[in-house]
Amino acid sequence: MENVKQVLREMKLDNWTAALLTGAACGAGALVLLVQKVCRHQEAKDKIQRARNRRADSLQRAEQAVLQYKTSHPGTDSALILAMSLSELTNNLQEGLLSPEDVFYSYMEKTLDVNKDLNCCTGILLESFDQLKTVAPKKEGLLYGVPVSIKENFAYKNHDSTCGVIVNLDRPAQKDSVIVEVLKRQGAIPFVKTNLPQALLNYDCGNPMYGQTVNPHNLQKTSGGSSGGEGALIGGGGSVLGFGSDVGGSIRIPASFCGICGLKPTAGRLSSVGLSPIYRGQKSVPSSPGPMARDVDSLALGMQALLCDHMFSLDPTVPPVPFNMQIYQSSKPLRIGYLENDGYTQPSPSMARCIREVKALLEQAGHTLVPYSPLKIDYAVHELLIKGVLADGATSLLQKLEGGPLDPCLGPQIMPYYLPTWLKKTLSFLLKPVFPRASDTLRSICGVRSVPELWKQHAAVEDYIQETIAEWRRLNIDVLLCPVIGPAFNFLYCCKLSCVLPYSMLYNLLTFPAGVVPVSTVTAEDEEELRHYKGFYQDHWDELFKQAVTGGEGLPVAVQCVALPWQDELCLRFMKEVEQLVKQSRK
Repeated sequence: MENVKQVLREMKLDNWTAALLTGAACGAGALVLLVQKVCRHQEAKDKIQRARNRRADSLQRAEQAVLQYKTSHPGTDSALILAMSLSELTNNLQEGLLSPEDVFYSYMEKTLDVNKDLNCCTGILLESFDQLKTVAPKKEGLLYGVPVSIKENFAYKNHDSTCGVIVNLDRPAQKDSVIVEVLKRQGAIPFVKTNLPQALLNYDCGNPMYGQTVNPHNLQKTSGGSSGGEGALIGGGGSVLGFGSDVGGSIRIPASFCGICGLKPTAGRLSSVGLSPIYRGQKSVPSSPGPMARDVDSLALGMQALLCDHMFSLDPTVPPVPFNMQIYQSSKPLRIGYLENDGYTQPSPSMARCIREVKALLEQAGHTLVPYSPLKIDYAVHELLIKGVLADGATSLLQKLEGGPLDPCLGPQIMPYYLPTWLKKTLSFLLKPVFPRASDTLRSICGVRSVPELWKQHAAVEDYIQETIAEWRRLNIDVLLCPVIGPAFNFLYCCKLSCVLPYSMLYNLLTFPAGVVPVSTVTAEDEEELRHYKGFYQDHWDELFKQAVTGGEGLPVAVQCVALPWQDELCLRFMKEVEQLVKQSRK
């Protein structure tokens, strides 16, 4: 009996020891995880600080160089240079009436000033000072001596292309992107990189490294995104020609918000080699690099400069089709489809008014206007756009956001992505009767379940493109006039309003070239009409959209011009027509 008691006592002791050891192991494990988390947090802070230090150093060194040049060249008429269009600038440079040095330092000074107010630059490309010395004597290229700005995700040797995420910091590019290389061969001088939103897939412009970019027309509004740094810098007068990228309106939305012109070319018309997407492999909704500038002629010159043998040689996947100046300069009357709304989100009063006004101007000029409606818009949004971009259920996007803080301009947008699939589907079912758009969106962000389903999705995209082309053929239209999101939003609304993106993103899905032209500003009457805005669905998103654009009086408003694939020159020609008619109407 005593032996049995002794065994039981030992077992209790062993159990107690085991419990202690287990507890200690769990505590040690938790401590290790905590230490790792603290270390990762500190590592992220250190990376961010290094990035900010690099930016501050480049800005400071550029300021010193500008001051030194101004002191030694007091006669430089910077105001005259900055007031010139790109065409005037290139002509004066080619003819020797302006020196590349005067132009370069005038724009460098202006960029530094603009950045202080708008926070649009991620860093000055100090190599541009050395490039200036080699460009000046040559007088070669369509963009000889022209300083150009580039979005932060364009590869430039020895500089980061972070896409606004921490994991991409301290990974400098090994060589220039094809577009940067071609720009240099055409005599242009890339001199600054511009800001973008965290993870790119957002139409605001803020990230944890470089902060929020603001609007040149109203510092209490966003510049738009994702090419928001470009939009703000060009809109603020700090760049005469810039280049962004567009996967859902990322050139066109900031162009609209900042009152400038922007073109999303046909997917594949310009090389994307050396452009960093937030993740690779997504094929349903292709991204396109494209030009941004103050006027349409500048966009056309930018395209003409890039569509050359240099690009076709460096990237043989780009069709070797030079810019067709004859189409761009054509004056043939056009048959134009038009729409005031996309059937998914009611436009703001100023968006709809601008379509009506431009339609009237085009009809007065002898063009034919035909009513048009996008095909199966609800299906296109939920089954093709959202499911295409987030086919993996946003897994790749969320992986890129690991290891760093979440920017306020992104948070509300991606919070649903973190939910487990079963919960997203459950919420989708429960919301269906009261909030159908949110219900369908939650279901769509679950992505596709298998490779066969992905292939079916790709096939559905191809079918939708062909159906849309067939509809254009049926109506016999050359181009399309449609709204673009505007005016500029108040802060922290872009991340809550994906419902407005089909106005621009639909043309990425279709691979159609699309550009925006500023045509008006928000009036007091627009603001008064906005007070009565209800929206098509009269749901929470409609109310948020009303709040987002409130207080926009005086802000620029644009229209969007669209053409069929590979007809980029016709798209630009249509944009030019709109631009000229609006200017004439103001005289």
